[in-house]
Amino acid sequence: MRILFIEDSESLRRSLSLGLEKLGYSVDSAGNGAEGLSMALLGSYDILILDLMLPEVDGMAILKALRKRNIDIRVLILSARSEPEDKAQGILAGADDYLAKPFSFDELAARLINLMRRNTLMHFQDTICVADFKLNFQTKTLSFGTTDVDLTPNEYKIIECLFVNRPKVVTSQRLSEHITGSYDSVSKNAIEAHLSAARKKARRLGGELPIKNKRGFGYIVSV
Repeated sequence: MRILFIEDSESLRRSLSLGLEKLGYSVDSAGNGAEGLSMALLGSYDILILDLMLPEVDGMAILKALRKRNIDIRVLILSARSEPEDKAQGILAGADDYLAKPFSFDELAARLINLMRRNTLMHFQDTICVADFKLNFQTKTLSFGTTDVDLTPNEYKIIECLFVNRPKVVTSQRLSEHITGSYDSVSKNAIEAHLSAARKKARRLGGELPIKNKRGFGYIVSV
């Protein structure tokens, strides 16, 4: 699991990054909001640990920018602001969790595990249109033109993950996690079988799913 940690305290960045790496996580960090936002937009991270009071670009602005772009990343706010209204504001802006400073490392680790158990992407729009296909997050449907493609739940989840992350390459492992969560897995052959079935269903309606296999890397939406 890849974590991005945006925090202006160098000592906290170093100690927390070291602790998380000992737990097996891959951790990148940034000391200011501008650098952190750029890394969050360009990188492929599973979780963002985000301080609110940052130089250059504050944490709330980073959070809103990521949610506006529908970036698939779980966000844990880690802040000295501990008032109930601060927490409410962070959650309403799109954070998945909020932990006030000071905190225990064990509690942080537990909250990260809990975040990775969540298999639902947060969406701040109802639909995504790619070519002639429209994905509706509210009804959990994919349509071609005016007709719904009859997808199974797993087929839908795969296409959802790929459409949301376009134009990035999405690995089979990432797709597996989106289908089942972090504590189970779906094989590459099973993912390919699901995609093959979805492609056939789209073709029956006259459509061609814009999803390609980038051999050795994963899958990508190409239009």
